[in-house]
Amino acid sequence: MSTITIRRALLSVSDKTGVVDLARALAAKGVELVSTGGTARALRDAGLDVRDVSDLTGFPEMMDGRVKTLHPMVHGGLLAVRDDPAHAAAMADHAIGAIDLVVVNLYPFEATVARGAGRDEVVENIDIGGPSMVRSAAKNHAYVAIVTDPADYATVAGGTTTFADRRRLAAKAYRLTGRYDSLIADWFATDIGTPTVDDVRALDLRYGENPHQTAQVRHHAGDPAAGLPQARQVQGKALSYNNYNDADAALELVAEFRDADPTVVIVKHANPCGVATAATLAAAYEAAFACDTVSAFGGIIAVNRPLDAATAKAITGIFTEVVVAPDADEEALALFATKKNLRLLLTGTLPDPQRKGTITKQIVGGTLVQSRDNGRLTDDMLKVVTRRQPTPQELADCRFAWTIAKHVKSNAIVYAKDGATAGVGAGQMNRLESARIAAWKARDAADKAGWTAPRTIGSAVASDAFFPFADGLLAAVEAGATAVIQPGGSIRDEEVIAAADAAGLAMVFTGMRHFRH
Repeated sequence: MSTITIRRALLSVSDKTGVVDLARALAAKGVELVSTGGTARALRDAGLDVRDVSDLTGFPEMMDGRVKTLHPMVHGGLLAVRDDPAHAAAMADHAIGAIDLVVVNLYPFEATVARGAGRDEVVENIDIGGPSMVRSAAKNHAYVAIVTDPADYATVAGGTTTFADRRRLAAKAYRLTGRYDSLIADWFATDIGTPTVDDVRALDLRYGENPHQTAQVRHHAGDPAAGLPQARQVQGKALSYNNYNDADAALELVAEFRDADPTVVIVKHANPCGVATAATLAAAYEAAFACDTVSAFGGIIAVNRPLDAATAKAITGIFTEVVVAPDADEEALALFATKKNLRLLLTGTLPDPQRKGTITKQIVGGTLVQSRDNGRLTDDMLKVVTRRQPTPQELADCRFAWTIAKHVKSNAIVYAKDGATAGVGAGQMNRLESARIAAWKARDAADKAGWTAPRTIGSAVASDAFFPFADGLLAAVEAGATAVIQPGGSIRDEEVIAAADAAGLAMVFTGMRHFRH
C-alpha cells in the first residue's frame, strides 16, 4: 500500500474540462491511455495515442453506449488484488491487464433534471457504467486511484499515487456516488408521486466551517422532528455548513416559545444576541434587534409565527443571512424577494423542544453520546432562597432569561426585562467575565438607542450554572439586576445568598443546570 506507478489509465468523462492536459501529462510519463466514445475522440483530436475500451474487451460499444465498460476485462483490471496469488493467476489466465487509474465523471443527471428535460432524456442520463467503475476502483484503492473531480487531476498527473492520495480520492468518490444515487431516488419519488423512502439522504456542501474542510448535510426523511433539512427554501443561495449550524441554533431556541406570544430570536455564531416576546412579531423583532444591533448584522433570525409584511420590512432593513419561520404571507414573501441573497426557510411547524433524541460528538479514538437537553422548568422546581420574594414580573423575566440561557454557550449569563433580552454574555472561561460582558453590551445598546439607562436596570439575570463565588452575582447587582435565577449547588451557596440578601435581590434556585459546550 505504498506509492504506485501508474502504467495504465482509463479515462471516460462527461465533463471534458482539463482531461486533455491530464492525458498529455500521463502520456509523457509513459502511461497507456484507454478511453471510450467522446473522450477517446477528444484525446485523439489532441494528437494523443489512445486505446479504445472495445479493443481491451473484445466487444464493441453497443446499445447506444449503454454497454461499453461493463466487462471483466475492465472490472477485473480494477478489482484484482495485485499481490494475491489467486488473483494474479486469474489475471494471467484471462489476459486481464491491471488498470491503475480511473478518471470518470458521471452523466449530468442533475443538470438534465434541472433544465426540465423530458422523462426519456432524464432516464438516459442515469449513468450505469461510470458509477460501477467508480465503485470498483474506490473499493480497490489499495492499488487503484479513482479521480471524479477535475480539481484532483494534479494529484495524479505526475504518474504516481500514494496510499493517502488513493484513500482520500476513494472517500470523495463514494460521496459522489452516494449523492448521485440520492438525486436519482428523489427524481423517481417525484416522478411516481410518492415521498422519498430513504432513511437518510446526504447533500454535499461547498465546505465545512472553513474552506479546507469538507461537509455534508444528511436529511433524515422519516424524522418526525422536521427541521432545516425538511424546510422549504423559498429563495436565496444554498445554505453553507455554518448557515445550517447557526440556523439550527435559532430554530431550537425559538421552538422553546412555540406556544408563547410572538417571539423573535436573532443568532450569531450559534449564540443568541437578541430575543424578545411581544404583542406582534414586528414589535418582538424591534426589541430583539435593539439588544445588540452590531451582532445582528449578518445574523440568523427565527420566529414562532408566520411572517407578515411589517416584520419582513423591518428584517430587510439590514443584511441578514437566513430567516426561519413556520410560514409567510404573500406581502412578506414579496418584500423578501427584493433581497435575493437572503435565504428564507419555511418549516411549516416548529419542533417539540421536549422531544427525545441523542447528540453525538467525535473525539480522538471514540465518540461521546448524550441525550438531548430537553429539560424545562416547572413551578415546583423553583425555590426562592432569599429573604425577598420575586415579583410576578421578576419571576416571568427570570423564566424568560433562563430559557434563553439554556441556548447560550457556557459560561452563560443572560439579562432580561419585560420579555426581551437586555444583554447576553457567552462562552467565557469564567462566569464573572460573562456577567460583565453582558452588562457592557446592555450599556452599549442603550447608548446606540439613545436610552437614558440600559435595560439591565430592574432586570432579571439567569446563569446557566451556579455562581461559584459571589463576584459574578455582584457584577449583576452593579448592572442593575433585581432578580436572579440559577441552579444552585455550589459549596459557596450561602455566601452567594448572603450577597443577594445584602443587595436586596430576589433569587430563585432551579436545581437544574444547562451547560452548552
